[in-house]
Amino acid sequence: MAAAPAAAGGLMQLQPPLCVSPRASASCAPSIWGALPQLRRRRALARAASSVAAGEAEAYTEPELVLLEALLGIQGRGRAVAPRQLQEVESAVQALETQGGIPDPTSSSLIEGSWRLIFTTRPGTASPIQRTFVGVDSFRIFQEVYLRTDDPRVVNVVKFSESVGDLKVEAEATIKDGKRILFRFDRAAFAFKFLPFKVPYPVPFRLLGDEANGWLDTTYLSHTGNIRISRGNKGTTFVLQKSADPRQILLSAISARTGVEEVINDFISSQNGTKADLSILVGEWQLLWCSQTEGESWSSVASAGLKDFQIIREDGKLKNSASPFPGLTLNATGNICKNGSGNTFTMSMKEGAVKVGGLQFPLDAQGEFVMEILYIDNKIRISRINQHMLVHLRIANTT
Repeated sequence: MAAAPAAAGGLMQLQPPLCVSPRASASCAPSIWGALPQLRRRRALARAASSVAAGEAEAYTEPELVLLEALLGIQGRGRAVAPRQLQEVESAVQALETQGGIPDPTSSSLIEGSWRLIFTTRPGTASPIQRTFVGVDSFRIFQEVYLRTDDPRVVNVVKFSESVGDLKVEAEATIKDGKRILFRFDRAAFAFKFLPFKVPYPVPFRLLGDEANGWLDTTYLSHTGNIRISRGNKGTTFVLQKSADPRQILLSAISARTGVEEVINDFISSQNGTKADLSILVGEWQLLWCSQTEGESWSSVASAGLKDFQIIREDGKLKNSASPFPGLTLNATGNICKNGSGNTFTMSMKEGAVKVGGLQFPLDAQGEFVMEILYIDNKIRISRINQHMLVHLRIANTT
């Protein structure tokens, strides 16, 4: 998306470089699946495929699903990403680029249309406008590619909201070869819903000379035309998608803190039912969102797992952890077991502890809670505990 002196990066350089070495071999890259048994891996991919497709005819290859799984939970399209997760994304990107997609993607009609930006990296030359727009989850970022017209163009779009409007930064485009598009930014404007006219974006492209020029290489274009990986001349890597994963929409709503319950209800209703057992619950989970917990004591919040982290082990051991303040941690431990053949589990908490620095004190965290699993796959878990609805992200598999 392009902002001017840093405009020549392709997508306004709208973001952090994926530090992906083109010399690195995909076969040497660590698998993002870690020590998952092969059966669990196939099961997770099957769940991911049903969730990603969600009523679409398009199919994803296994390496594409691996990339989509790695991207789940990353905030701000790459603004906030843990080193481990960044490594998973890098490995998945390398694998797809090594595998190769559509040959000569700039010659394919599949590159045409509107692409949603789901991840990007940001070099040190990124402009303030790039840092401002790309990292905001409530804004949607698109790149429109039109190469088969009398006026070939690449258009970068920031959609603020349906009620506010958008910003479009446009560039003249020329195909150089099977992968590279040359472009020159020439106009940009804000289109606000509350104004009857467009507001020019204050960048004098004509006076920028070569700074308004750039190129964009498409290093991977899926055979279904639904995933694209591109690299810009400023060193930025972009991952774009034609149709958003419903889980990405859910996580974006959580990051933006807008309309979460409505999105959750739509998401659950779009799935074909969920079957959960203890084995799929095993792992380390981070709580992303919980319905209101005001008025509840911190001991009950920690005991029920309504804050921060949860670890579930194969033997049914359970640990909830909450940090209401820096340097203060509340832990509650107990057991979890399944109730009958449905999707409900009983969590029996036995004991707790308060840690303050190097000191530890007992905490009354005893209690019994019923958890209903509304949806679960290899990365996302939606559940209900008493009157609370929770969304967790799996951050590690554990035994």
